[in-house]
Amino acid sequence: MPIKYDKLIALLKEKGYTSYRIRQEKVVGQATWQKIQNGGDIDTRTIAKLCKVLNCQPGDIMEYVEEE
Repeated sequence: MPIKYDKLIALLKEKGYTSYRIRQEKVVGQATWQKIQNGGDIDTRTIAKLCKVLNCQPGDIMEYVEEE
């Protein structure tokens, strides 16, 4: 996928979010978390929720990387 979530994973770690905390606080569901970790597609509602929780903009949590 051309969208990478490495920035999101780093920001979550920086703010103290573990996979356990993400599930406990219902930030995103388990299936969505797996998609994020594996570079899958997530919807704009999820992106908006993550931006609200992390107080950031979409460009702070994802980036477009052109496929070869």
